[in-house]
Amino acid sequence: MPFSLFGRKKSKPTPSAAPAAGAAPSATVRSGSGSAVSLDKIERSAPGLVSLYKAAGVSLEKNRLAGVRAAVYLVLDRSGSMAPFYKNGSVQALADRVLAAAAHFDDDGTVPVIFFDTKAYRAEEISLDNYGGRIAALHKKLGHMGTTDYVSAMEAVIAHYRSCGATDPAFVIFQTDGAPNNAKAAEKTLCKAAELPIFWQFIGFGRDEFRFLHRLDDLPAPKYRVVDNAGFFEAGADPRRMRDGDLFDNLMNEFPEWLQTAKAAGVLR
Repeated sequence: MPFSLFGRKKSKPTPSAAPAAGAAPSATVRSGSGSAVSLDKIERSAPGLVSLYKAAGVSLEKNRLAGVRAAVYLVLDRSGSMAPFYKNGSVQALADRVLAAAAHFDDDGTVPVIFFDTKAYRAEEISLDNYGGRIAALHKKLGHMGTTDYVSAMEAVIAHYRSCGATDPAFVIFQTDGAPNNAKAAEKTLCKAAELPIFWQFIGFGRDEFRFLHRLDDLPAPKYRVVDNAGFFEAGADPRRMRDGDLFDNLMNEFPEWLQTAKAAGVLR
């Protein structure tokens, strides 16, 4: 069912304090004491993520994000050209890393996952007690792989975030291997979404030149958008080979600056 960028679409049975249609959701920059999920809990519930969790913690400290709370999302491209990355485990490896990082930001131990190709699919979840092999299983369930519609994926994230009642900002990790079907519409959507407490961290898989994503990363603010609400980096032709520390450093690189500028602009409280 189509929905407007700032419309409502219920995705959880009892969202708390969901904003009225047309109103931007409100979020506060909030810091806790240490990581949202303790190392002890990771060791008990997801021992396979311990080393990733520790590596993510180092990057958070380095980028002044220790204690910051955020709702982490993972958006995954399943256009036809992505098939090799699902087959060789690159996408699952990214999901494992994102889940480990999310444990520092959010104490619910889950990450909503939105797959997209020609359209966006219903949000699924990976969790500390259910992540091994889950990406391949979810991907297979969706069947035929399509094209690359960024807009539907971005609108799906916005709709989910609006309806879930989150009061922390959203940190969206958006993976793709190429340019979108409609670059102008995608750029317009990103610029409009700068009014929301959502940061978009794009990651490029493969050998594409990623001219469009470099453009999005560099779009000046406030000329085109209220604040710079996106970052981008390339993970290379074989993303599994990117060192954990390097990947986490790239993930966390632009998020801290956005937190500051978004608060100054009134996007965050």
